[in-house]
Order: sequence, then structure tokens, then C-alpha cells
Amino acid sequence: MTERTTGPRPTLESVAARAGVSRATASRVVNGGTGVRGALADKVRQAVEELGYIPNHAARTLVTRRTGAIAVIIGEPGFRVFSDPFFERQVRGINRELTAHDAQLVLLWAEGPGDHDRIARYLGGGHVDGALAFSLHTDGALTSAIQSARVPAVFGGRPDGPGAAVADVPHVDCDNRGGAREAVDHLIAIGRRRIAHIAGPRDQTSALDRLAGYHDALAGEGEALVSQGDFTAGSGARAMAELLSRRPDVDAVFAANDLMATGALRTLKERGLTVPEDVAVVGFDDMPSVADATDPPLTTVRQDIEGMGRLMVRLLMQILKGDGDGGADERGGLPASVVTPTTLVRRASA
Repeated sequence: MTERTTGPRPTLESVAARAGVSRATASRVVNGGTGVRGALADKVRQAVEELGYIPNHAARTLVTRRTGAIAVIIGEPGFRVFSDPFFERQVRGINRELTAHDAQLVLLWAEGPGDHDRIARYLGGGHVDGALAFSLHTDGALTSAIQSARVPAVFGGRPDGPGAAVADVPHVDCDNRGGAREAVDHLIAIGRRRIAHIAGPRDQTSALDRLAGYHDALAGEGEALVSQGDFTAGSGARAMAELLSRRPDVDAVFAANDLMATGALRTLKERGLTVPEDVAVVGFDDMPSVADATDPPLTTVRQDIEGMGRLMVRLLMQILKGDGDGGADERGGLPASVVTPTTLVRRASA
């Protein structure tokens, strides 16, 4: 039974005395060290439980050289993060996996270039054991800032930009190009010939890869018709209106994410066009809070957003076990990147 008192909190010395071991032995067990026989380790753990001992974080850090904290850096303004369910799902996956590893999430915003130096200083100051970053932009500035801090890091999405040697940068991504190609192939297979694309931001590799997949599938099948969005529902609505003004006879649209697809659906409804009879619509992400709520339900490309967050943590933890900064040699043969498959989910919109 744990002893609950109102006196001074138990110390490591009191744990050692209760277990009948030296302070050094108790410290090794409490801090996850090795070299203590099973029976003695069990006695220390029992003493910890009976006394209600809570390790001193600062002292533990000195012994283990670990803070138990991981920085999660999102390269978007706060209003975007809180309005787009993609980020909630990604962070949920990351947090669940960090919890399984008894690690604490520290959330950092990178809303613009002015934040990059601050983040690099924080990472380099020894506050965290490693970093996870996603929603990267192709200027490579955030990637470079994180790498300059020389902490182990894993990126969500394919890094790009000056100095970003993708083969040597640990990252987790989905098959954006293949998923987009499958979406457009489906539209062609159901007889659509005037297929438009609402593209995502030009400075994000996921959007560029989905645009490339659209062109792959459309090659020889019809005229490319692209309008620019920014991954928000409002931009999808505006892009759909612009497409209709250019080609009133468009009969299908592939949007680079589900939110822009919802905006396209809204514009089509306002114009008196029916989905999928007049215009078929396909999105990308398959977020239940979005895809299941549309009218009609949205055909979309599914990526395992939460699972990708968990994979990022697992890759980082493997790097940390090697005590390296994430370089290829220090990963001990671990893959520099993981590309997860996508699946077309067919619903009523196409």
C-alpha cells in the first residue's frame, strides 16, 4: 500500500533505504538504467510504489540526459490549425504514440519566418529530446532551422527546398501522387472527360504531388483545367466558381483536399448544378468529420492521418535509441522515410 503523508515528499535516499539497496542502485532502476538484478529492481520498484516517490525531473535529466519531452512544430498560423481537422488528427496520432512512450508533447507554432530562429534556439537549448514537424513549405526555411539546432527530428511530408537532401531527412508521407492519379482515373472510368483540379498551395509538396498525379492520369485523356486553392473551404468555393466561368461544361472536379471539395460542393449547389449528375466531385484525405457530412457524401482519397503521426513518433524514438541526430549512419539501417499507401473511398459524389 502506498504511504500518503502530508510531510516532506519521499527522496531517492528513502527509496534506497526501504529497498535495502544503495542510492546508486535505486537511481539506476528509477531512471531506467540497466545492470540491476531483477530481484533488486523489483524491491526498488516496490519501495517507489509504497512511498509514493516521484522522481525529480531535473535530477533525472542530469542522469539520463533526456528531458522526456518532444517538440511538435506545425508550420501554419494558429487559425489554420484550429479550423482544419487534418491537424487535429495528426496531433492526436502523435500524442497517443508519445503517451505510449511516456513522453510529453510540447507544441510550437511556426506562423512565419520570424518564428524560425526562436524555434531553433529553443530546440538547441536542451529543452526537448527531439522534434516532429509537419505542414512544411518548399522554401525549406523551417526544415533548415530545425536541422541547424542539431536535434533528432522527423518530418511529416516530403521535405523540399534549398539544402533539403530528401534521401537523408527522416520523414513520413503518404502516396500523394498515386492517390491523386487513382482519383482522376476513377473519374475517367465513370465517363467524365472535362475533369478539373482544385490545387493546394504551390509551396507545399503534398499539393504539388497531387497536382502531378492529376496530370499523370489526364495525359492523353483531355484538357488540363486547374484552379488554385489554399486547402481551405473558402478557397475551394472560389476556385469552383472560377472553373465554371472558364468552362461551364466541366463535368468533374478533383480537389486536393476534403475542405476544398466541400467549398466546391457549395458553389455547385448555389449554381443549381447537381452532384454527381452534372458534376462529379472527389476530394483527398477522407476525414470523417468532413466527408460524411457533405451532401452527397464525398468520394475521396483516404490517407491514414493519425497513423502517419504515430509512425513519425516511432521513427523518432528509434533514432533517439541510437543517440544520433538523425543522420543516415546513426539510424542503424532504419529507413530515412516511410511512404504510406492511399485508398480511394467511393461514396455518392462520384
